[in-house]
Amino acid sequence: MKILVVGNGAREHAIVHSLASEDPAHELHAAPGNPGIAAQATLHPVDANDGAAVARLARELGAELVVVGPEAPLVAGVADAVRDAGIPVFGPSAEAARLEGSKAFAKDVMAAANVPTAMAHVCTTTDEVAAALDAFGPPYVVKDDGLAAGKGVVVTPDRDAAMAHARDALAARGADGRIVVEEFLDGPEVSLFCLCDGTTVVPMVPAQDFKRVGDGDAGPNTGGMGAYTPLDWAPEGLVAEVVERIAQPTVDEMARRGVPFAGTLYVGLALTSRGTRVVEFNARFGDPEIQAVLARLRTPLSGVLLAAATGRLADVGPLRWSDDAVVNVVVASQGYPESPRKGDPISGIAAAEALDGVHVLHAGTALSGDGGLVSAGGRVLSVVGRGRDLAAARAASYAGVAMIGLDGSHHRSDIALAAERGEVTVP
Repeated sequence: MKILVVGNGAREHAIVHSLASEDPAHELHAAPGNPGIAAQATLHPVDANDGAAVARLARELGAELVVVGPEAPLVAGVADAVRDAGIPVFGPSAEAARLEGSKAFAKDVMAAANVPTAMAHVCTTTDEVAAALDAFGPPYVVKDDGLAAGKGVVVTPDRDAAMAHARDALAARGADGRIVVEEFLDGPEVSLFCLCDGTTVVPMVPAQDFKRVGDGDAGPNTGGMGAYTPLDWAPEGLVAEVVERIAQPTVDEMARRGVPFAGTLYVGLALTSRGTRVVEFNARFGDPEIQAVLARLRTPLSGVLLAAATGRLADVGPLRWSDDAVVNVVVASQGYPESPRKGDPISGIAAAEALDGVHVLHAGTALSGDGGLVSAGGRVLSVVGRGRDLAAARAASYAGVAMIGLDGSHHRSDIALAAERGEVTVP
């Protein structure tokens, strides 16, 4: 199959890596891709957010499937342009992607579908934000209504910090600015990706990611510093519960509104003392979780994505998974997340991948003028380790991280550590 993957991060590299591992081999293309993806797919210098350009490239290639990875192209309507060109595309329409693009819209859909989630106030002024903060009390949860590259949420006991985040977000969006203030949800968080074709929902396996930059969940929120799967501590029947009470009702409500959701419904969950609650929806695979999840997938990914793109998910059946554990550790550049430094040489990837059970996915990399690999973003690499259990997977991943050379880089040393020790509990 000829497949075009749109995007340039570790999520897209994970998708390409999974597709490249299938037998028979596919003809893979990426727009614009990155140096790591270039080893497995032909790159095309096309703006991922330009729907007309992506659709034109897909036609020129004779692509039989287009996979739109990041949220920004989805919200910009890239999937619509490809779909209008008559090419199967995995990714929701711009209107359906509002489930991620607007927290307020997602709350409205959840209310209509009777989906359990946090109580919330949608605010358009700082006075409304202040009243909502006082109504809920600490810890304060403040979310920018629009896309913010995974860094639009602040959870803090400091009311002044919560207000400052709200003011900055409102100011950045001008007259259209909206803030969602929510009640705090206790309990561990879980990510579950559900593949959808507008009608049918097929779940993947749950994972857990780590948003804070430092060990012990210290420091500011990031796009994600690592993830792991499986979650041996999760309640039995969690996936079935999420499909029945959350994902399927949401897909049904979107269809009722005349906005069918076809693509990935990312369900961010909190397993609270009052039951399972939705923290957020996204309209695409989550990064860094999908790097770990896809490493366990045994059903060919291409067939599943094509089935979702063509309304045939009901024919797929349950997905098959490896029993292995997988841990993904993100290597970030100096200064991330506040002011990441770019242009530093990267070494050691080949040595890391020579280790048993390790592969490395590129997130923020580029080639320098002399052809050397350098950092080009905040999150630079995902080092994915697989093993018979979490201890073995962590050992593999961190052994790979130790091989990487990137001046000033940093990573968390505690990804999946609490789970390995059996210390994660559900209230």
